[in-house]
Amino acid sequence: MMANNDFQEKRWLALVLLSAAQFVVVLDASIVNVALPSIGTALDFSQENLPWVVNAYVLTFGGFLLLGGRTADLLGRRRVFMAGLVLVAVASLAAGFAATEGQLIAARAAQGLGAAIISPAALSIVTTIFKDGAERNKALGVWGAVAGSGGAAGVLLGGILTDGLGWEWVLWVNVPVSLIALALTPRLIAESRAVTETRAFDVAGAISVTAALSILVYAVVDAESSGWGSSKTIGLLALSVVLLAAFVAIELRARKPLVPFSIFRIRTLTGANVVGLLVGGSLFSMFFFISLYMQQVLGYSAIHAGLSYLPLALTIMASAGIASQLVTKLGYKPVLAIGMVFIFAGLVWFSRVSVGGGFTTDILGPSLLAAAGLGFAFVTTTIAAVSGVPEEESGLASGLINTSQQIGGALGLAVLSSVATSHTSNVLAGGSGLKDALTEGFQVAFLGGAAIAALGFVLTLVLIKGSDSRAHVEIGRAEAEGAEA
Repeated sequence: MMANNDFQEKRWLALVLLSAAQFVVVLDASIVNVALPSIGTALDFSQENLPWVVNAYVLTFGGFLLLGGRTADLLGRRRVFMAGLVLVAVASLAAGFAATEGQLIAARAAQGLGAAIISPAALSIVTTIFKDGAERNKALGVWGAVAGSGGAAGVLLGGILTDGLGWEWVLWVNVPVSLIALALTPRLIAESRAVTETRAFDVAGAISVTAALSILVYAVVDAESSGWGSSKTIGLLALSVVLLAAFVAIELRARKPLVPFSIFRIRTLTGANVVGLLVGGSLFSMFFFISLYMQQVLGYSAIHAGLSYLPLALTIMASAGIASQLVTKLGYKPVLAIGMVFIFAGLVWFSRVSVGGGFTTDILGPSLLAAAGLGFAFVTTTIAAVSGVPEEESGLASGLINTSQQIGGALGLAVLSSVATSHTSNVLAGGSGLKDALTEGFQVAFLGGAAIAALGFVLTLVLIKGSDSRAHVEIGRAEAEGAEA
C-alpha cells in the first residue's frame, strides 16, 4: 500500500490525470455536434430526435451532478471517480456500436451519467490534494484551462474524426482515454472520503433533486420544439419547481441531508454559484451560435469551422493560467469582475456579425476577448466556490459549481436559441433572405448573452465578499513567505 506522502509527491501527475478526465467530460458535450448529419444518415434518425444525441448527455449530466458529488464524499472520491470512468468507457463503446436511434440515445444518457460521477469527484480530489492558496490556484488554473478549452476542442476533433474515420470514432475515442486513466488512478491518487460523517445516504433527497434537475433540463431543451407556452413545457417546469420544493422540505428535516443548507451560509460560495450559472448562460450558447454562423452564413465546412476554434481554445488555456496567478496576487473578486467585463465586451462585439463578414473581421477579435473572459471567469468561480469549504464537503461544493455551470448553460442555450429562432422567423416573414434573417437572429442572441454577462458582473460585485477575496490573497502570501523561510 502506497503511503500518503508518496501520493502527495505525485499530486501534479494526478492533476494531469484528473484534468484529462474532465477534458473528456467537457469534450463529450460538443464532439458529436459536427457528426450529427452523419449519425442521422447512418441510423436513419428522424429530424426531431436527432438533437437528443446531444440532449440525452446534457440531461443526465446536469441532473446527476449533485448526487455524484455527494456520493464521492460519502463512498470515497477515488472509488467513485473510477466507477465513473468504467461507465463512460462502456457507454462510449456501446454508443459507437449502436444500430438504432434508441440505442444511441440510451448510450449517450449513460455517458452523461458517467460524466456526472467523474466531474465532481475529480474536482473534489483536486481540492483535497492541493491546499487552499497559491498551489491550489495554480492547480485550478490548469483544471480551468483544460476544461474550458474542451468545448472548442470538441468541435475541432469531432470534425477531424467524422471526416477521417467515421462518426463512431467520435464516441470510441473515450474508451482508450478512460481505460488508461482507470489503470493509472490507483498509482497516483489516494482514497479519501468524509471520515467524520456516518455513511448514511439521503435517498429521498437524492431522488427528488435529481428528478427536479433532470426534468428542468428536459423541459428547457425540449421547449424549442414544443414551445415555451405549450402545456407540456409549462407542466414540466411546474413539476420541477414542485420537486425542488419537496427537496428543500426533505433536506430541512433529514438527519444527514444530501445538501446541508448550512453550506450556503458561506456567502462567497453562494455568490460564486450564482455567477457560475450566469457564466454558463452567457457563454455556452456562444459556441453554438458561432458554429451555426460559420457554417450556415459563411459556408464553412465542418473541419474549417473546427479549425476556426483553435485560437479561441488556445486563448482559454492561456487566460486560465494567467487568472490563477492573478487570483493569488489580487484575489478572486477583481479577477472575476474583469472576466465578466471581457465576456460582455466579446459578446457585444459578436452582435455585429454580418452576412458578408469573414473570420478575421467578424470572428477572431470577439472570440479572443470572450475566450479570455471565459478563462478568467471559469477559474475564479471554481476557486471561489471551493475556498473555505471543509474537506468533508468538497465533493458537495464541487457538485454545486458544476451543476450551476451546466444548468446555466442549458437554460441560456434554450432561451437564447428560442430568441434567435423567433427573430429569424420574423425577419423572414418581412421578406428578407435566409442568410440575412439568420444573421439578425444571431445578433440578437449575442446581445442577450451580453445582458446575462452584465448581470453576472453586477452580482460579482454584490455577492462575492471582498474580505474573503482579500483573505485568499493573505493565505497565498503567507504560503510564499513560509516557502522562502
